[in-house]
Amino acid sequence: MLQFITHTTERFPLPSDGAMAALDGGCRWIQLRMKGAAESELLAEGRRLRGLCDRYGAKLIVDDHVELVGPIGADGVHLGLSDMPVDEARRILGPGVIIGATANRFDHIVKAAADGADYIGLGPFRFTTTKERLSPVLGLEGYRSVMEQVRQAGIGLPVVAIGGITAADVSDLMAAGVNGIAVSGSILRAADPVKETETILAKL
Repeated sequence: MLQFITHTTERFPLPSDGAMAALDGGCRWIQLRMKGAAESELLAEGRRLRGLCDRYGAKLIVDDHVELVGPIGADGVHLGLSDMPVDEARRILGPGVIIGATANRFDHIVKAAADGADYIGLGPFRFTTTKERLSPVLGLEGYRSVMEQVRQAGIGLPVVAIGGITAADVSDLMAAGVNGIAVSGSILRAADPVKETETILAKL
């Protein structure tokens, strides 16, 4: 599983611009993240992305904004550690909507699983400039340790590694036991973002 998280750069001034490159490269899971954006901007970009994702048969997840899942027509929401609790979001959105939860430790995963999350974004792998208020960096050993605890606890939720990941890291992270990778900068900064997406997918 490859998840692309939107971010804006000089080269890709709109979130949908970078997402288009990831979709062209074969990614079928887009998360719209626009921290600090006005609701009108989020709605406009969300609806633009919904159209793109429909064209490619891709899932669209909105970061943080539970209230915009319906208006955008998104498939779900991703919740950070300081966002709305997973169980509250589940009550609002109902059973058919995807809810992802951020985790930095094993106990975060246990709680998210109990509260009804569908997948976990575990990180950060290393320092990343695309996220503010970064949790403690896990590194490869951190992933091995947490994923062993997940396995021993019999938790079946998919766990996606996130945070400063490049194509060179994918094989080691998958070997550590995660089920997928979430990326942003490594695709957006690549000389050929479409090819970089294809490269990451091939390693998955």
